[in-house]
Amino acid sequence: MPYDSRPVRVLVVDDEELVRAALRSVLDHDERLHVVGACDGPEAVDAVRELAPDLVLLDVDMPGAHGIGVVLPALRALPRPPAVAMLTALDTPDHLEHALRQGASGFLLKTMEPRMFTDAVRLLAAGGVVCTPPGSAAVVGGWTARAPAPPPPADPGRLDVLTEREREVLTLIAAGLPNADIAACLGMGVTTVKTHIGAMKRKLGADSRVALAAILHRTAAP
Repeated sequence: MPYDSRPVRVLVVDDEELVRAALRSVLDHDERLHVVGACDGPEAVDAVRELAPDLVLLDVDMPGAHGIGVVLPALRALPRPPAVAMLTALDTPDHLEHALRQGASGFLLKTMEPRMFTDAVRLLAAGGVVCTPPGSAAVVGGWTARAPAPPPPADPGRLDVLTEREREVLTLIAAGLPNADIAACLGMGVTTVKTHIGAMKRKLGADSRVALAAILHRTAAP
């Protein structure tokens, strides 16, 4: 889904009612997002058929309806499947690779800072691939035939010094996208992407794209 004036329609699928309520509160706080529904795993397919969300946030492991092994394949088999991002409270790289193989577009930690979480949701709905667990960089790198990232630097930096657009670019850098794909996803030129990257390097004291991605992964860690 391209960026436009229509709010992104999100369905939250989690077996815990408290988690569903918390995610609804975080997402609905952003006027560009709209939670159309929240349900448990066994209700997910019917909810997608009825509500036609742009993006489904799907818990990895739910009693009676495993997110990756049961619900995700069922959603991807629908005639018009939505984008699906897996939700987890733990850093589980093995689950990440399995989810990508099953057709997931992303893997998000429930412990993310709210603003970063909503940025990631909008990027996923726009067609990006966003994976935020601390161990995800190497998994995504292997999945796209890129080399794993080196260990993150000691100083994680402060993401609050970034503009909204810079955070969007940073999230896609951390997901392993090249400048051309970032530009296409965000509707900007490649030169503009490079300008944002240069500004982030100065603000965060990073000397490379790998260092920028490592800062995001380190900051997102619980």
